[in-house]
Amino acid sequence: MSQEVCVIGAGPSGITAAKNLLDAGLNVTVYDFGKEVGGNWVFTEEESHSSVFETTHIISSKAFSQYDDFSMPEDYPDYPGHKQLADYFQAYAREFNLYPHIQFQTLVKSCERNAEGKWVVTIEKFGASSTRVFDALAICNGHHWQPRMPEYPGTFSGELIHSHVVKRFSRFAGKRVLVIGGGNSACDVAVESSRVASSVDMSWRRGYWIVPKFMMGRPADVFSAKINWLPRFIWQKVSALSLQLRNGKNELYGLPNPEAPLGSHHPTVNEDLFFSIRHGKIKPRKDIAKLEGNTVHFVDGSKGEYDSIVACTGYQITHPFFNKNLIDYSEGAVPLWLRMMHPTIENLYFIGLFQPLGCIWPGSELQSKIMARELSGQWKRPKNVPALIQEELAHPDFEQIQTPRHTITVDYHKFRKRLLKYLPNHRSRF
Repeated sequence: MSQEVCVIGAGPSGITAAKNLLDAGLNVTVYDFGKEVGGNWVFTEEESHSSVFETTHIISSKAFSQYDDFSMPEDYPDYPGHKQLADYFQAYAREFNLYPHIQFQTLVKSCERNAEGKWVVTIEKFGASSTRVFDALAICNGHHWQPRMPEYPGTFSGELIHSHVVKRFSRFAGKRVLVIGGGNSACDVAVESSRVASSVDMSWRRGYWIVPKFMMGRPADVFSAKINWLPRFIWQKVSALSLQLRNGKNELYGLPNPEAPLGSHHPTVNEDLFFSIRHGKIKPRKDIAKLEGNTVHFVDGSKGEYDSIVACTGYQITHPFFNKNLIDYSEGAVPLWLRMMHPTIENLYFIGLFQPLGCIWPGSELQSKIMARELSGQWKRPKNVPALIQEELAHPDFEQIQTPRHTITVDYHKFRKRLLKYLPNHRSRF
């Protein structure tokens, strides 16, 4: 009898997990809390799982953001917008007949192992709960949906929100806005809100590498891939020099310079930040010292008055359907081999629980194929998975700064090569 597999999430990772499991002849049920395929890329006015803004475009180029089994339309631009990406994922689901296997508006309440080692999954739909037993579990619920909020001394009397709840920037019309952070969401919020706000300030506590979307007329990741064969330290120096020749140093814009090499934290891909600063639309600020009413005090002794503070401070890795004594990756290292296999629970897979310097779902597709091969009996994992996990943790693709956000980083190209080792018959896009 074919195994029954539960897939949690119908976003980019969940749908490729379902597709590849079905291809291997397995029975698949997908649970998703949303109303449509696409996960984070389904824009909605309501506060939900989705984190995209009205203006969001992907930050990896089309060239490196496609499934091997399903190409994007030829007329898509180098950097598709959220609507085009949602259309792409929904077209994928239709092409491979995934919709009959997906139960939308379904909340997974708990996942527990029974005496036989199978998974007892409890769901809730329209207020009614039910339970079902599965042979294996694929976790594809993403890691960009549970906001991580900063804490500061004092209290703020204005609006203090996380970027996750921002949908349209008209909410900041005529307001004095402070944006916290220097990552991709922070730069998008600062640039877009500066078009309508009375003023926009941006607080950084450290320097970030700011990468343009194009280098020498090519998407930045395509340009970078041309020199990815170089030893890591040379690649870092060449890439950093290219960025400094293109942009100059951050200090020229009133921002702190990065203190560590390129790759030590997630680079920020944005074309408009420096432009907006030089045009007087965004004012750089230091780290926050304390909050006092509508006043924010910064560590350099300066202060500012604000109506809204937007914290663009990342997300927590969370799996609320697991008992924390069984699975808790909210802090510290994430001990999974190939970023997907648990050291001791062999019928549990995490698909897409990694952060590449690039796009997630092409890697999720390869992880899904490995999972499908194992569950269908075409491949067996090594016996020393715990040792392999420790080796991966001891030799990361990048030596990164120690923050909760930097626990699952991989190099896009190196990670693909590691996964492809276990897919000898797969035809890779590149």
